[in-house]
Amino acid sequence: MPDDLGRPAGLPTRRPSPAPLLPAVPRDDPDGPRTADFEGLSIRWDPRVLEPRPWTAAQSTWAAKIAEQAPYGPLLELCSGAGHIGLLAALLSRRELVQVDADPVACDYARTNAEAAGIVTDVRCGDLREAVRGERYPVVVADPPWVPTQDVGTFPADPVTAIDGGPEGMDLALACLDVAAEVLLPGGSVVIQVGGVHHLPALNGHDAVLGGRLVFAEAREFERGLLAHLTAAG
Repeated sequence: MPDDLGRPAGLPTRRPSPAPLLPAVPRDDPDGPRTADFEGLSIRWDPRVLEPRPWTAAQSTWAAKIAEQAPYGPLLELCSGAGHIGLLAALLSRRELVQVDADPVACDYARTNAEAAGIVTDVRCGDLREAVRGERYPVVVADPPWVPTQDVGTFPADPVTAIDGGPEGMDLALACLDVAAEVLLPGGSVVIQVGGVHHLPALNGHDAVLGGRLVFAEAREFERGLLAHLTAAG
């Protein structure tokens, strides 16, 4: 049943937290904040979080396109980092947004970037599952780390916690599918980013896929990664 504001039961009612003030640093500080253009969004970040990759705008636009036919409600972004992918998807789809990440620094940047863009978001810092337990969403965008632990040294400019996906690179990706299977509304969708076609067997072998709760729909390969679209049964 809808609540007093007409929202379906189970959708979040929390409003975004005030954006924190990031510390001022000298302009020539190599570890200080910097700005990236992400399809017209000005995204603040520093080397403690993953630098926005231009190609990942494809994930935003795909999620926004899916949202055109999705049930009512805000988008959910898991492993949001500085927030750019979810923010662009929210802007394009004209939906509100909930973002979850375990890194407090990333969460601070997501709030700051949302405020600068004038986008309504509720950033939650903590465990992916606990942050959204009991809630339902029409579209989930997941941007988990997907580099195998033994290969993180190949990317010295990237913070380890932002790219380390465990022994096979899929620990966080599979955790995101766990959450998506729990929170997606019937007919909802998850668009998840992984490293390439070599990760598809792990996605298709997830319990929610094998059990029919999530159905693989499509994969799109890019030079630096792969996006997979799965839908919720119902």
